[in-house]
Amino acid sequence: MHRQARNPIAAGGLSGRMNNKELTMAVNVKGLSDNARKTAISELNARLADSLALGLAIKQAHWNVKGPNFIAVHELFDTVYANLQEQIDVMAERVQILDGVALGTAELVAKNATLDEYPTDLTKVADHLTAICARLRDHGANLRAAIDATDDAGDADTADIFTAASRVADKDLWFMESHLE
Repeated sequence: MHRQARNPIAAGGLSGRMNNKELTMAVNVKGLSDNARKTAISELNARLADSLALGLAIKQAHWNVKGPNFIAVHELFDTVYANLQEQIDVMAERVQILDGVALGTAELVAKNATLDEYPTDLTKVADHLTAICARLRDHGANLRAAIDATDDAGDADTADIFTAASRVADKDLWFMESHLE
């Protein structure tokens, strides 16, 4: 079970800029309602927090794993981390395109991530793989929920970003779970 964010990100709190007392968008994206934009920014920042937390968990595992097939698992963690970093950048850039603020500081990630906190006392390959797989599984579920939320709000482009991220997460989960069989 994953934890709830302690301070959910406001849907539109950091989404616009004031210019002569009018709300204006820095990027004139046509065809999106204000609700679609706000929903997308909120979902993107929520998944950004989880993605950054997951990346740190993967690095924790990478640095501390020991045991059979060490080098294969050590390198797999690096590959999964690199895949995740690509998705993180796309999400943060989409927030900017929608005239939001990408919320990725360590403090905000710690406050807003919904994935379980990663244990720091693990060393065995199987323990790290099991812990990372559990978080990747939750991350995939959150991405799929974000697909539905942004699609329902009318932002198919952001839904596509989440779809691509969920495909990568599912494939990485398959690779890691294969080491546990």
